Amino acid sequence: MTAGPWNRDHVRDIVRTLKDRPGALLVVLHAVQDTLGYIPTDSVPLIADELNVSRAEVHGVISFYHYFRDTPPGRHTVHICRAESCQSMDGGALEEYAKKKLGIDYHETTGDGAFSLEPVYCLGNCACSPAVMVDHEVFGRVTPERFDQIVDEARGNS
Repeated sequence: MTAGPWNRDHVRDIVRTLKDRPGALLVVLHAVQDTLGYIPTDSVPLIADELNVSRAEVHGVISFYHYFRDTPPGRHTVHICRAESCQSMDGGALEEYAKKKLGIDYHETTGDGAFSLEPVYCLGNCACSPAVMVDHEVFGRVTPERFDQIVDEARGNS
């Protein structure tokens, strides 16, 4: 995944490669986001035209599913588990702490482009709640102090 300027021809190639698959719109949107890190707003008319659907339909799918983003992600993505197990282990307090620490809400990116914050509804780490995932690494029993360590380490690896 690479966030940055998008290439119209590259997006067109993705759409043309996948447009005959069942559920093509979702397949295409996933492929574009997997490739670019987000679905550029300016790509919506191109995707709509290539799939012969309305721009409203494309936009509706993007806005309905929380997974899709229309802005470039940060260099690191922090996912905070919001499932029942994590909530019962004070995940709500961790969630509020993380938002305050990063200075952003869910689906936003820090001003320096270092972190994006996203909710997730189970990381499969229920025995070690509350859980957080940074990029592709899962952390369990995360306290505010441990969250600071995780974020500081990720920032140092940027």
